[in-house]
Amino acid sequence: MENGFFAMISRMKYINRWALMRNEHNENLAEHSFEVAVIAHALTVIGNRRFGKSLDSERAAFLGLYHDAPETLTGDLPTPVKYYSDDVRAAYKTLEDAACKNLIGMLPEDFRDDFLYAFMPQKEDEELYRYVKAADKISALIKCMEEKKAGNSEFVLAGESTEKAIEALGLPEAEVFVREFLPAYELTLDELKR
Repeated sequence: MENGFFAMISRMKYINRWALMRNEHNENLAEHSFEVAVIAHALTVIGNRRFGKSLDSERAAFLGLYHDAPETLTGDLPTPVKYYSDDVRAAYKTLEDAACKNLIGMLPEDFRDDFLYAFMPQKEDEELYRYVKAADKISALIKCMEEKKAGNSEFVLAGESTEKAIEALGLPEAEVFVREFLPAYELTLDELKR
């Protein structure tokens, strides 16, 4: 439906993540996407300030905000299922591409170019997508930390494998975020306010 884009994006709040695991707090796609946008922005600021890069932080935040939007049409396929085999991964990629085209088609014609690059990767955004991917992994690690903090051991192994996945990215900005900012996620509200 033309002009249904924003109503469909609003439905991200109904898509729960981590469906195969017991959760102390159900995280929805809207919460996750917001966190990824914030962290992607932070990672590019780290790159610019600490490593002398010239990254577009606002664009990184935009890409992070919409990175999982196709899941409003596909649902959140759990990672073990999504990456089960090359065939499943390829089939999901085809489904995701169709969902992206469908979402873009829900916008008025004169808006489409403003949103297209969030759904159809552009060559010039390849580097920024590395930061979005890192932010996505860091967000997953934060979720694992929160669940463990709530006494849920279901997320222990997921946390360990996510830490390794972040290290494997080889992104110095992610290492800075994990080292300097991640420890604060372990604190209580009273400790944060000190």
